[in-house]
Amino acid sequence: TGWDVIIAALLGAEEYGFGTVAMIAEGCIMARICHTNKCPVGVATQQEALRKRFPGLPEHVVNFFLFVAEEVRQLMRVLGVRRMEDLIGRTEFLKAREIKLTKTHKVDLSSLIKYHNNSSNRSWLNHQINAHDNGPVLENDLLNDETFIRAIEKHSEIIKEIKIVNTDRSVCARISGEIAKRYGNKGFKGNLKLIFKGAAGQSFGAFLIQGMNVVLIGEANDYVGKGINGGRITILPPVNNQNSTNQVILGNTCLYGATGGELFALGRAGERFAVRNSGCHAVIEGAGDHCCEYMTGGVIVIIGSCGRNIGAGMTGGVAFLLDENEVIKDRVNQEIVELQQLSTPEQEMILKPLLEKYLAQTNSSKANDIISNWKYWKTKFKVLIPPSEKSRLGLEEMEKVLI
Repeated sequence: TGWDVIIAALLGAEEYGFGTVAMIAEGCIMARICHTNKCPVGVATQQEALRKRFPGLPEHVVNFFLFVAEEVRQLMRVLGVRRMEDLIGRTEFLKAREIKLTKTHKVDLSSLIKYHNNSSNRSWLNHQINAHDNGPVLENDLLNDETFIRAIEKHSEIIKEIKIVNTDRSVCARISGEIAKRYGNKGFKGNLKLIFKGAAGQSFGAFLIQGMNVVLIGEANDYVGKGINGGRITILPPVNNQNSTNQVILGNTCLYGATGGELFALGRAGERFAVRNSGCHAVIEGAGDHCCEYMTGGVIVIIGSCGRNIGAGMTGGVAFLLDENEVIKDRVNQEIVELQQLSTPEQEMILKPLLEKYLAQTNSSKANDIISNWKYWKTKFKVLIPPSEKSRLGLEEMEKVLI
């Protein structure tokens, strides 16, 4: 509430976080069954019948925050303060309530609300110095390039080679923003092929959008493809050899919150690969623990080994896991998902074309072997199947026949 904001500000807060209450403003009723895929108001579910019940509009959230802001203004007026900057840290406005409860009677708040006489000198609120300045932003050079901007404006094709180092973070996010500002998520019809060489910092390819074809020759840190909406990310080692399959080439929590697009990586990922993925199609050659955690959509293919707790909280999407040594069963969290053998034509029609596309992008020796000997290798794949995906994978009809 606005009251909470005022109290936090008086105690010195300069930023204020809102979590669950914003979800409630949009229609969440706190049923606390998000993980079951049966949200009664259609917020956290992949079932279309339930999703149709979703009552939320962006205006509902906007309206909530307007009311919070209005309450803040009213309370500031009572206190006789005109600006938030003049309110922050003003502990002289605070007084501890005299409430005699067993669990609070020994709590001493005097040091927290002690008057510090800081109402006159407010220079400590001046944050002009950027403590996290890493120097020039890599994307600014591209966005200041007239040829590059013209390619965006004319929906044309352009190829750029760029050096990248691990202090270059969230690379491609600004470019995606410029495109989305002009054409939205799907309106850009050109092709920006950006070839990066080196070690990318965190969130490489974040919020990528349709029309961007990004190649990284080197390696990437955590959060690759965070929030990716479209386009393609391809990550390759500088030298493709027999060890490429076993080397870690991208970090943890990649594809976090992805809603579309593609990711092809010739190597292994770290932990929590594809966590909260809801639309991206990806192929990699191995992953750490908690792969596909809380996944709600998309297709993930892993043609190497995985760590433990695969598919925890996964309510949508499909994952194809190569199980050469018959160990996957003990590593999957089967609270929600089912683990089955690759068994239907519908499953093959999803998996094989994606592997062929991956081979074309990465020249993976492992993928080449699998496709060349498909009859043998397809028997080695296991499929993670949440209840919401059975129809798409041709399993509902099969179950009816068995019954």
